Amino acid sequence: MSVNTAKLFKKWQIYLAVGFALFITTFLLIRNFSQIEFIKVNSGEGTYSWVDGNKNGKIDNTLITEFIPNKKGNYSKQTATDILQKTDWNLHVLFWLVLAIAGMFGRDLAYMWRIRMLSGGKLTFKRSFFVIMLWEFASALAPGVVSGAAVAMFILNREKIELGKATAMVILTAFFDNLFYVIFIPLLFLLLPSTELFPKNGNISHLSFVFWTGFLLFALLCFLLFTSLFLYPVLFLKIAELINKINFLKRFHMRSLKFGSDIQETAQEFKKEKTAFWGKIFLSTIISWSSRFFVINCILHAFFSLGLLQHLQLFMKQFILWMFLRISPTPGGSGVAEWAFAELLSDYSSSLILLGTLAVFWRLISYYPYLIIGALILPKWLVKK
Repeated sequence: MSVNTAKLFKKWQIYLAVGFALFITTFLLIRNFSQIEFIKVNSGEGTYSWVDGNKNGKIDNTLITEFIPNKKGNYSKQTATDILQKTDWNLHVLFWLVLAIAGMFGRDLAYMWRIRMLSGGKLTFKRSFFVIMLWEFASALAPGVVSGAAVAMFILNREKIELGKATAMVILTAFFDNLFYVIFIPLLFLLLPSTELFPKNGNISHLSFVFWTGFLLFALLCFLLFTSLFLYPVLFLKIAELINKINFLKRFHMRSLKFGSDIQETAQEFKKEKTAFWGKIFLSTIISWSSRFFVINCILHAFFSLGLLQHLQLFMKQFILWMFLRISPTPGGSGVAEWAFAELLSDYSSSLILLGTLAVFWRLISYYPYLIIGALILPKWLVKK
């Protein structure tokens, strides 16, 4: 099954998507670097004084209305730019930031390896690169809870993979991504108590409820994906047959039946694969997610000297962080990502603006590049395909 791209996308629609991606990138960067925080200094050395404007008895360091100008005050204002200017950009910092970037390369290579294996070698590494970059571009624009799965099916279909098989491949990637969480999160809580994983400043019972609700939903999704692809692949064909009974959808009769039969046929092919094949698929999934987590470890180690146990704890905390991102209703988890980063990593610094700055580094490495790369290659790819 193939679709004429020209009928689906006009030039102005393509450039609108590109412009939207670049707008989001610019807006988020400006917003992150324009945030301010008031830090306490020696009395008389600051330029602001604190007043309890909202009468809550707490010092809200990021609330402008809580601080009034005072030449002999005990608070000073700082921004992310101030922190960057004060940072000693020595070899230690640069080395670990480069390692963080390498972590993202490792993640993408693992994804390319996985999608190439699922395609049965039909996708070359070059074509796998385009598939993964455009998939990540779509995911960066879509809410975390939605992801870019639907777009991924279209991308794979344009790479001359039957839509049914493309759908099965996307289902499998979703299954293994969820399986990674379903297996490792229970082990995580056996090793560390929830008080060590959730932010100490937050309502642990509330956050725990949201987290475990999300976990159960993904566990259920994992079961449904496994059932629909391996235990009862004919389900898609049955759904297609039901759709064909709806009057205004009857014109898609042949396409929907072929779609259902393609998925069923692909599922039968996958069921014949040996254990070693699935072991490699799961290994690539572990490598991709571990490389993704490795990025934050490197960024924090660049600015704080972390011991081995701290690195392990930080790695484990990221399971919590990514669960919140995956159920986020905002594009690419924007806003939620920065909040979750600052909350979960508050043990390493009390400065919200410093954690916010590190969150910007994290997003600069793990999020914004996909918006930019996707915006650059999408028009050429669509014209070519």
